[in-house]
Amino acid sequence: MLANKTIAFLGAGSMAESMISGVITAEKMSPERVFVTNRSNADRLEQIQEQYGVSTMPQNELPFEEIDLFILAMKPKGAEEALRSIKDKLYPGQVILSVLAGITTEFMEEHLNTGQQVVRVMPNTSSMIQESATAVVAGKNTSMANVEIVKELLECMGEVYIIDEDQMDVFTGLAGSGPAYFYYLMENMERVGVQKGMDEETVRKIVAQTIFGAAKMVLEKEETPTSLREKVTSPNGTTASGLEALRRYNGGEAITQAVEHAAKRSKEISEELEGALVTS
Repeated sequence: MLANKTIAFLGAGSMAESMISGVITAEKMSPERVFVTNRSNADRLEQIQEQYGVSTMPQNELPFEEIDLFILAMKPKGAEEALRSIKDKLYPGQVILSVLAGITTEFMEEHLNTGQQVVRVMPNTSSMIQESATAVVAGKNTSMANVEIVKELLECMGEVYIIDEDQMDVFTGLAGSGPAYFYYLMENMERVGVQKGMDEETVRKIVAQTIFGAAKMVLEKEETPTSLREKVTSPNGTTASGLEALRRYNGGEAITQAVEHAAKRSKEISEELEGALVTS
């Protein structure tokens, strides 16, 4: 389905490049069917064109009537201006895919033509290596056929999960902010290894491989984390001792609070951002 579509990126940041790299590397689309534009950075456009072979140009030169999917990949503060600039140039059936953090499908629908199809997505930082956990929220006017096309595009960056809009904040707490929790865990595990005399680079690789392997076990064994944890925890053994320390120092509660605080802040930012855009 995707191979026959034409897409345009409004914005050329890192997330846009992750998508471009994903679809071109996976040979899901011909570079000739991918257009990229941004407001000011001509050097950035030239770099992307040279690297991926896609077409780059100012926004006013885009062949609007040929494009099936517009991807909004600029900073959220530029959302209202971007929506205003394309509103009167859209055709029925064209889809707007938003990578704008904090901007709801309802907000976008209100600032576009009546009936416009909108999809909101949130990849995480691992999209840069095509290992993202990406959420997809479909607007009220969006057909499932177009959701499937968007899903195919995003699968070039990793795994894709279709969720309801009211779940986006908790998704942010889990997956959007989640990589940082693991980096924090790795930092502290690495610090202990170095303090005990291990080489810093070696211990970093050991910790990273350990976390990677544990995550892969969950995905491939189709067992719950609880089940896997119980299997590797022998009574009175080293793992049991380590887990007891985590419980004693409220490690589980700290993780719970991290996710809940991030989700709460996500909701606050969305409200603040949309409020500022409406009143600007």
